[in-house]
Amino acid sequence: MAAVTPIKPFSPEETRWILDSLQQPAVFLNMTHDWPVIRWTAEHLSGCLDDRLIRFRLGRKQATNTPLFETQCSYIEATAAQFLRWTQHQTDVGPFSKYPYTEYWAYADYKYITVLFQDQPFMFEDVKWSEFGFEGRNGKESTLWIGTEGANTPCHLDTYGCNLVLQVQGRKRWHLFPPEDTAKLYPTRIPYEESSIFSQVDVLHPDLGKFPGFHGARAHIVTLEPGQVLYVPRHWWHYVESVDPITVSVNSWIELEVDDLARVSEAVTKTVVCAMKSAPSDDNADTWLNPTEEEKSSHNENMQYVNLAVMAFAQRKRGLFHRTSSPDLRDAQPVKRDSYGQIKHRGDGVKVPFGQHLIPVKCQEEEPKKTVPADSSCNAAVSSQEDCSGSAKGKHTCGAHLTRCSSCDCVTLDHGTSEQCSENNQGLGPSLITTNDLLDCLVHPDIISRVTELLLERHRGRHL
Repeated sequence: MAAVTPIKPFSPEETRWILDSLQQPAVFLNMTHDWPVIRWTAEHLSGCLDDRLIRFRLGRKQATNTPLFETQCSYIEATAAQFLRWTQHQTDVGPFSKYPYTEYWAYADYKYITVLFQDQPFMFEDVKWSEFGFEGRNGKESTLWIGTEGANTPCHLDTYGCNLVLQVQGRKRWHLFPPEDTAKLYPTRIPYEESSIFSQVDVLHPDLGKFPGFHGARAHIVTLEPGQVLYVPRHWWHYVESVDPITVSVNSWIELEVDDLARVSEAVTKTVVCAMKSAPSDDNADTWLNPTEEEKSSHNENMQYVNLAVMAFAQRKRGLFHRTSSPDLRDAQPVKRDSYGQIKHRGDGVKVPFGQHLIPVKCQEEEPKKTVPADSSCNAAVSSQEDCSGSAKGKHTCGAHLTRCSSCDCVTLDHGTSEQCSENNQGLGPSLITTNDLLDCLVHPDIISRVTELLLERHRGRHL
């Protein structure tokens, strides 16, 4: 007797409605049991990819108080077969031989399936996002992630769209934070990557002396199991880490209408970052361009992007206006927000069907985080490694090494600028403002949002 295929808990139309209604991250269960992509284990992919070289990112397995950005990782080109042999502690692992498995994790991240399997387009059909209400969407619009235990993506938010993530092999733990906690995540655009805003906080080992606001951040934590699909709403921060020996996942970023406005903001940000980081200065020696970016653009190119983004936004707005027979007065009413501070759309009165097939990712009641004592003699004034003299050694945001005395808070930078201890052990002031400090303020999401508004107002004024 043929096995009976379980009925999906939600139809494509129902699933799409749920996604449009969700105001927080959620996990879909029992939706992917018959998707062929569920067979995409690392071993299966190794057979499909043969000797194709894949770029792996490697990082050390060590706890710090700072995020390990992609600019600080090592990179190699290797085959999936070499990767598997490396995880099994075998020899003949090619480029992996320089990186002891006990000391490093490896991550093949952001791999576009359409590029990996360009010679096997039939594999695109193994991914069936159409069952989530996105007709025609499959592996062609998806990316593949293969990693080992400890492999992680630094905490960040995606400026475009929302995200659907299918866990295929192993488990990944997600730490998510709502958009309203942006200030508590201390956003930065260095390293620069279009569409990604990084957090300066190591969310697993936060330095609350340096980032005290993180104490109030509302973490939503979930461990994603094979076969489950996580929905990450627009602008939710997330830190992701593999917790099993080998993990495989597939995701797809879903475009949204509001992305037109976000593209203007991203074009403005890119112009400012490239202009300031390309200018010769003593503190511009850091690696500021993320490896996911091919090369920095010239100012002329960036200004072209700004103008194209502004014109595209204006054209779309005009198109929407002409398609509307009459304005909806309800749109002029004050915006209502839910308990998370998110905008509540009309029709939100209908309850999302949470239950055994759909689980909300709830805010965690975490243990109290350690706080830094106010005592001026506390030797935790700088996060990083302390030496036996009671001083702390670390790295300045500009990339220069520093030493700070724990008793007087003086700072010495190794490129020649110093603040010396006074006779009465009083600190003479804070460390110098760097280009990156200035950039963090200039391209802060709140500032860029306002600049975008002013830019669009100026464009409209010229075309009335």
